[in-house]
Amino acid sequence: MKKSLALLMFFISIIGFGQTETTGKINTVIVLKYELGFALHKPANTKDKKPLIVFISGDGEKGTDIEKVKINGPLKYIKTHQLDAYVLAPQCKEDENWDIASINELILKIQKENKIDPDRIYVTGLSSGGWAAWNLALSYPDKFAAIVPISGFVDLIELENACKIATIPTRIFHGLLDDVVNVDYAINIYKELKKCNAKDIQLTIFDDAGHDSWTRVYDNPEIYDWMFKQIKKNTNK
Repeated sequence: MKKSLALLMFFISIIGFGQTETTGKINTVIVLKYELGFALHKPANTKDKKPLIVFISGDGEKGTDIEKVKINGPLKYIKTHQLDAYVLAPQCKEDENWDIASINELILKIQKENKIDPDRIYVTGLSSGGWAAWNLALSYPDKFAAIVPISGFVDLIELENACKIATIPTRIFHGLLDDVVNVDYAINIYKELKKCNAKDIQLTIFDDAGHDSWTRVYDNPEIYDWMFKQIKKNTNK
């Protein structure tokens, strides 16, 4: 019995010591197809370089009907007012989320095809478009002259990178009664930016507004006047 047990343990030890382990690396490239619709408003005079407002809408404007992106924001404003600027409004498909790299590629395309002043590109967005506006600025902080997020949320991990956009003039708007995106998101990113010694940043909280705090902002010419005064600093000509 003892001899059989010893033989069994011997065979087990041979099998165990016979195991091998390998390590290695593999390089892969994953390509995702992402389709992005858009509407582009052009100013009356396109001979000279003009500012560009990038407006990113919310979930309610998702789909393939491009008219939806004209319901709110700058494209609604220009139905009754003049803006001497380009206004670009991407549209996200119904079952997808905003892809930041794709929005940047769209901006580059519009810049290449039109006379855009590279020192006067502004990004603004509402709700999930506010989230996209924050992420776009954080991903490409050298691109924008001003940021105007409205009723948007901010990923916790992005709060740690707030200092990357501390030098960009920023106007944050949110409704105190917002039951879709908590106002704390706006307060927290504002505090983080102030920790980075952000000089030109303002937070406006509307005491009587819910999630729709954007109508009063976009319908007021003051926000466009403010944006157009902002010129990107420290650019390489």
